[in-house]
Amino acid sequence: MTAPRVEKLRQFIQDLDALHREFTDEQPLLDAVALRLAALVKKDDWLPEEYTLPHPHHYQQYLLHADSGQRFSIVSFVWGPGQSTPIHDHRVWGAIGMLRGAEENQRYRLDERGQPVVIGVAERLSPGEVEKVSSRDGDIHRVSNALADSVSISIHVYGGNIGGVRRAVYTPEGLVKPFVSGYSNRHLPNIWDLSKDNQYAHLFLSPGRPAAP
Repeated sequence: MTAPRVEKLRQFIQDLDALHREFTDEQPLLDAVALRLAALVKKDDWLPEEYTLPHPHHYQQYLLHADSGQRFSIVSFVWGPGQSTPIHDHRVWGAIGMLRGAEENQRYRLDERGQPVVIGVAERLSPGEVEKVSSRDGDIHRVSNALADSVSISIHVYGGNIGGVRRAVYTPEGLVKPFVSGYSNRHLPNIWDLSKDNQYAHLFLSPGRPAAP
């Protein structure tokens, strides 16, 4: 099995940092992030396996990177067959790129009683495609695995530390339930090990030989 090309994720993080320095307004920043994300999910060869593993009972939300200033976060969502989110919001901007499988995104608005009302038909997201959400335009939706017999994986970028943002779930009865999602993983991917780029690394990391101080 070919090793995942984690340098793609590393470059993506560096690109996002540069975009935050270039843009101060949300819309041009989100548009630029979506373009970079489309390039990242164009080829499924970079995500480490441990961040692709489904759970038998609910979707997984693996943190891949959180900016030290909490300006943005990158998350791998892994959907088992038939799994979906409740109706929820984000409170920050976001871009969703489909890496593997397919998703269905059903958007909602709140009526005068605070009950979620369907907007249009569910949109299907296929590998390589990207969609955007923004609190400015209404960001309430429900996401589902579009495949009944396969795992689907999407890569999400948010304008904050999404696992720490206080958000809400909306019930058909009009109840609003605050929640903070957290993350499914305890360890982040090691994207900063550059030893594979060093032709002399084997001299220090060969079996039985300790790494140089």
